This record gives sequence, structure tokens and C-alpha cells, in this order.
Amino acid sequence: MSLNSWVGQKVELVVSGKPQPCIGTLIDVGDDILVFTIDNRFYYVPVKHLHHVKSVLYDESVIASPTENPMDPVNGERNSYRKILMNARGLFVELYVTGTYSLSGYTTSIMNDYLVFYSSVFHTVYVSLDHLKCIMPYPLDTVPYSVEKEQITVKPSAMTLARSFEQQLKKMEGRMVVLDLGDAPDKIGLVQSVDQGMLTLLTAEGRPITWNVCHIKSAHNP
Repeated sequence: MSLNSWVGQKVELVVSGKPQPCIGTLIDVGDDILVFTIDNRFYYVPVKHLHHVKSVLYDESVIASPTENPMDPVNGERNSYRKILMNARGLFVELYVTGTYSLSGYTTSIMNDYLVFYSSVFHTVYVSLDHLKCIMPYPLDTVPYSVEKEQITVKPSAMTLARSFEQQLKKMEGRMVVLDLGDAPDKIGLVQSVDQGMLTLLTAEGRPITWNVCHIKSAHNP
């Protein structure tokens, strides 16, 4: 049974990192991404992060489907992860990356295996595309944090961009960094070195800890 056979149905989806299943209406399956709606919002999830999908039993509630899909490809093109990322630039979106944390803001650049995201709270955040679980555009009439547009100004980092996520992390050597939005104390510290796929961080007490870059979901300078 292919994923396409579930399109148009109300389903339960289990997605990597999500503590609870997502219940919504599956509306599209692209080359490597699926699209479903929950409570009038679109959710774009890379297929590689989908664990399973099943029908919803004994649920007679009605989920309203949004009518405007701000990130869909035009001219009838099939959806893909890369196309959705490109279409998300300039839109106010929410990214789900790790644990219970999410990021709200704007994508400013898309590199080979990571994107650059500007958040009013965290400022410039580098997000590994391998660990981006879900992209959720806000409705087009949503005002970020209910403040005037003039108060939401994207302030890009002065740090130049490398092609790969590991190379970008290497540019942070000698600087303070927060990994994975600081979801654990050992993920905040000074980058001592990045070499051969490993990042060594010095924690507050000066204790070195080495992280496998493959498992780093995001990084930003505080």
C-alpha cells in the first residue's frame, strides 16, 4: 500500500522526534515529502522522518482544511523537499527540529545540507537538513509576535557561509555556540575544534566533550 493511497484521508502519522502522533488530513505526497493539514495549518514533513501512517478509528470530528497553500510548487510540478525549502524563503514559518523546541522566523539561505534561519529569539541559526522534521508556514495574515512589521528586521550574521554544515561549524571554532537550541547542558560551550566529522566543545567547567556532527541538529552563536 503506497503513501499515495492515503491522500484525502484523515490519518495518524508518527514523525521522528514528535512525542505524540500527528492526526490530520493527508493532502499530497511528493517525491520525498508529504503534506498534511491540522487545524487549518499545513505541515510539510520529509518522508524519511515518517515512521508510519494509519487510519483514524472512531473519530468523527471534522478538521477544516486550509484553502491557500503558500509553499506548493506552481504549474502542477510535483512537490519535493528542495522545492518546498525554496518556496519557504521569505515566508514566516515554524520549523520543528528537536525535542519540544521549535523555531519561528524566516529562511534566509539554503546551502548543500543545511539552511540558515533567522529567528527573532535565537537570531541566526544553522539547521541541518538531515534533522529538519517539519516545516509549518503560518497563515499569510499572521503578524509575527503580534508586533509591527517594522520591529521584525532580519539581521543576517556577519559570518560568511560555507557549503556544508560541517564546514560552517568549523567557522565557529573559538566561539561560543549553542547546539540543538540548548536542549541539554552539554550542548552549550566553546567550540574547541571541528575535525573529521567530530566537534569538540568545552563546557562551562572547561570539560571537553566531543559530538558527532551527524547528530547535531542545529547551531547558533548566543
